[in-house]
Amino acid sequence: MERRGPLFNIFIYICALLLAAVILAPVFWLFIMSISPAADLAAKPLRWWPHTPDFSRYRVLLSTIEKSAGAAFTSSLINSIEVAAMATIAAIALAIPAGWAVSRTPTVAWSLTMVIATYMLPPVALAVPLYMGLARLGMLNNVFGLALVYLTILAPFTTWLMKSGFDSIPKEIEAAAMIDGAGLFQTLKIITLPLALPVVATSALFAFLLAWDEFFYALLFTSDQRAKTLTVAIADLAGGRVSDYGLIATAGVLAALPPVLVGLVMQRALISGLTSGGVKG
Repeated sequence: MERRGPLFNIFIYICALLLAAVILAPVFWLFIMSISPAADLAAKPLRWWPHTPDFSRYRVLLSTIEKSAGAAFTSSLINSIEVAAMATIAAIALAIPAGWAVSRTPTVAWSLTMVIATYMLPPVALAVPLYMGLARLGMLNNVFGLALVYLTILAPFTTWLMKSGFDSIPKEIEAAAMIDGAGLFQTLKIITLPLALPVVATSALFAFLLAWDEFFYALLFTSDQRAKTLTVAIADLAGGRVSDYGLIATAGVLAALPPVLVGLVMQRALISGLTSGGVKG
């Protein structure tokens, strides 16, 4: 292995620190805004740290008092969790067998290419047919209907990721299992899927983040708190209905917590999957 000099290591650490600063600086400023009094946010010159941190906005948004801003926010938060979770689970359930089939049958790989090509269409081009379809099914302003729409977005992407993961698993392992008497789905469940756990975790993570951050379809297909998601709720706050920018920042901080928690959980799943895959066989 090539030895790296101390200057190279210093350069790597400096680059890592700069990257972390670029990524974390907006998040840190968002948190500062969330605890800054309105007077500090409007002060000139700008105060980079509040004289007296104010955490009252968190209590406001996490309140469950009926017809309050907190009740609307928590309802949207629950809707986002439900929609993202349902869409992610359904997408992974479809992507695993579909990705495996395409990976092990190269002659039908064109079908996945055609499906992925739908990403070249702008979302607004699909808005009318999706709206008409949901209206016909009576699923407008419904979390299940929104999850179904998200599934059409997530399934091609997760299938492509799963196909890439299955491609890296030697087919000889599956052939040996079938010679020993394992059936097709037994081979997938017992042999292939455990080795593909890192890809499954990665696909689930990206699918959840895509569903969590989606805004366009959520704005079109929801109209009240029965199905309104967090991105739409934050847009409502930023749309001139309130003048407290600290409240908008607080909503942003709270909205970032679930994806962070999911990322931490999936990171452990990735490590576990890589470790188990490395010690088997």
